[in-house]
Amino acid sequence: MRILISNDDGINAPGIAILEEIANSISDDVWIVAPEEEKSGAGHSLTLTTPLRLRKLDAKRWAVSGTPTDCIMMAVNHIMKDSLPTLILSGVNRGGNLAEDVTYSGTVSVAMEGTLAGIPSIALSQCIRPGERARWDVVKTHGEKIVKALLDRGWPKDVLMNVNFPHCDVDAVIGVKVTELGRRQMTGIDIEERRDPRGFRYYWFKFGREVGMPGHETDLKAVRSEHISVTPMHLDLTHYETRKALADMENIY
Repeated sequence: MRILISNDDGINAPGIAILEEIANSISDDVWIVAPEEEKSGAGHSLTLTTPLRLRKLDAKRWAVSGTPTDCIMMAVNHIMKDSLPTLILSGVNRGGNLAEDVTYSGTVSVAMEGTLAGIPSIALSQCIRPGERARWDVVKTHGEKIVKALLDRGWPKDVLMNVNFPHCDVDAVIGVKVTELGRRQMTGIDIEERRDPRGFRYYWFKFGREVGMPGHETDLKAVRSEHISVTPMHLDLTHYETRKALADMENIY
């Protein structure tokens, strides 16, 4: 197995070192192609108006000046084009990628781009609580087992896996929940205004509150109850019921 690792926290982030340890337990052919600097919140963006630069750190480790998606593009179409990876691992992100986070997340976008390239891909994130440090021991302890369990089971080629580890003591992790994406309240989100030492205003977004979804096993609910959340995500965004309902529009001309 040839494994490619990337992230959105940057090539020097602590989470990518942890993910490299997990990958090394599975294969002796591990490559890293990751952003030169942190690109959190970059989503599935590509760099199209400025040139990209590569920095080779060693034979299997490269830094890219662009986004997480740029990294996968460079790896698949340039650096590793003669012998493609058979698995892509993304992360381990500092902070959860839950609910609508996945639409903004560079970590998840790495797995999306890998899936688009036909390569099985897993995004891994370590949840944290505001004002507290990441509990890396949780993913260090449980990450390898989760990745190997997913590989043993397999999944369809147009599906990616989004894994989130709860913020708790290692021994407090109850188990695994296979979940769906939750939802937060994004309208009316708090925007905190502050001033820098020179008196200029700047702003921080605060996450919205979770929307109650009775009867749903969401990723938000799982990590809150100290479970590891595993969410299969499908790249086909078509809403087939609405497509069927709109079929009569084909007759308006």
